Amino acid sequence: MLSLLLEFDGEERTVKCAQCSKDAVYKCSICHKLLCPEHIRFQPVCASCVQKTTVKYAVKKASSQDRREIKRLVQLFWGEQEQLTFDTTFTVSELPAYVAKKENKVVGFVSFTELHDDMIVAALGTIPEYQGMGIGRRLIESVEKEAKKLKKKRVLVSTSNDDLPALAFYQWLGFQIYEVKPNAIAEKHGKVLKGIGNLPVRDELRLQKTVR
Repeated sequence: MLSLLLEFDGEERTVKCAQCSKDAVYKCSICHKLLCPEHIRFQPVCASCVQKTTVKYAVKKASSQDRREIKRLVQLFWGEQEQLTFDTTFTVSELPAYVAKKENKVVGFVSFTELHDDMIVAALGTIPEYQGMGIGRRLIESVEKEAKKLKKKRVLVSTSNDDLPALAFYQWLGFQIYEVKPNAIAEKHGKVLKGIGNLPVRDELRLQKTVR
């Protein structure tokens, strides 16, 4: 889970959930409060209630300095540097990456790698204050362009069964579920964890998008 530490005027502070003392992971799309996974809810929302905000940022390939920041964020987001996806363990901060930067600060990143004829998205993260601003979409589009340049056939990504926001996000971008690995995440952790909205975290959902 995300344990987010941000810098404000040279000071670091933990961003807490608006409902409890746990670390914030998501931002409410209506009131913009920051929330932990336990306190977000899934419900239909009409288009007029979704508040859109914009921010100036640039997406570019990660530099060596950016990679150090990615390493810090990965540790804070997931509590470990290694991610298991598509039956392969990756050290996220060592992979090629794109970063989204606002005023020279990394506010989002995507790490990816080649696997045969495919490109795998190993990790994607945007800090809560900057969610809902199109940053994740821009980062994924950058990976898709890289995959096309390298003549890959597909872009692959996986998510856990509880992460419905991520599942909706990737499908909105044109990805399609093609495989489910039952209990893959539970076996990795040796137990069933509580995830978003207290849903049990068990399965790895795999999605694909054809490179065009």
